[in-house]
Amino acid sequence: MPEHPAVPKVRIREGKEKQLIRRHPWVFSGAIDGKKGTLFPAEPAVVKVETSAGEFIAYGWYDPQSHIPIHLMSWDQQIFPDISWWVQTISAAVQRRFVLFAQPHVTAFRLIHGEADFLPGLTVDRYGSMLVCIISARVAWDHRIVVVQTLQRLVNPACIVVSTDEAFCGIEHLKVQSEWYIGGECVDRPADPALQEAIFLEHGIAYTIHLGEGQKSGFYCDQRENRLRLAQYVSGKQVLDAFSYTGGFSLHALVAGAQHVTALDSSASALETLGKQLTLNIERGIIPPESKNRISLIKGDVFAYLREMESEIYDCIVLDPPKLAQTKGQVEGALRAYKDLNRLAMLKIRKGGVIATFSCSGGVSREQLRTVLAWAAKDAGREVQILETLGQPVDHPIRLSFPESEYLKGFIFTVL
Repeated sequence: MPEHPAVPKVRIREGKEKQLIRRHPWVFSGAIDGKKGTLFPAEPAVVKVETSAGEFIAYGWYDPQSHIPIHLMSWDQQIFPDISWWVQTISAAVQRRFVLFAQPHVTAFRLIHGEADFLPGLTVDRYGSMLVCIISARVAWDHRIVVVQTLQRLVNPACIVVSTDEAFCGIEHLKVQSEWYIGGECVDRPADPALQEAIFLEHGIAYTIHLGEGQKSGFYCDQRENRLRLAQYVSGKQVLDAFSYTGGFSLHALVAGAQHVTALDSSASALETLGKQLTLNIERGIIPPESKNRISLIKGDVFAYLREMESEIYDCIVLDPPKLAQTKGQVEGALRAYKDLNRLAMLKIRKGGVIATFSCSGGVSREQLRTVLAWAAKDAGREVQILETLGQPVDHPIRLSFPESEYLKGFIFTVL
């Protein structure tokens, strides 16, 4: 493909190009040389990113209103990231997950995992016959039509909902909003209840979400395999599912034969959904009717609950908090919170009990989380053995040139 002569060129400051050459996709404003050989486009557009010496690095999308002004997309000078590039890249991401469509007991999984699939600011989750797209960058919002139309052709869902990620709307100068698409065409929110609610399966357990509502895309399918792993430890046990949200770990624990499950969350609506999902699974014969007597739904603050609860009530505690560090500047505070959370759990759990702990903060590394556990054990005066190291499932791939794509870290450990 010949070079596109009309493409504006952006130079990178000397010494700031190494990570970009290694295919990290984010160019922050401090790396851009605003004088030497740089011609910014008047509107958001594709730019050619060069070293300070004028050597090609990559093509990227420039938008001065984004907190990441350039998202790099193509490191091949012969491959220009136009609309065809978006179609091909979306298609490739979905095709890599075709094997997941053949699993009848799992009908919820990730189709596009943002920059890990080379698609900046775009997450797409499948829930049964519905798709939910979460937009966290302006570049993805600007290209949402080609995203929707390509997904419609590839997957043919009954409905696609495109929502901006509230956590990023402020720094991306985006509105908090949702759009609904049927047959690839934007429509008003459907009046048909069947198109407002998705019912799907995870390892044979039925779940439901209201499209366009709830945290992120409405469910955390990234914990799919971890819920199955933890279920191996709960038979006949007293389980605390802290930060339960809509009950992914809770329902798996009931199916696995937990003696009793306490689902604890600060959101009344999440707990209400959990209750509805329990009823749904009982009606479908997936969970025995007596399971309603084996679960308690408690609205409350997890930190306060752990401090105030009696010791040695629970044999198993799940700690799956929401993202505690949205930015690098919040990491130190998040580490203190993770330490406090795990210290309290170690103090209160029964001797020989099992704790499953997680961090979904991209800025917190696995090694940092492990160090936090070591300090928590020291302060609690407990001896801890790590039994399993957990992470993301195959539909949430980790791109080596983009370490931020490894965001979910977890451990299952026993407290001696």
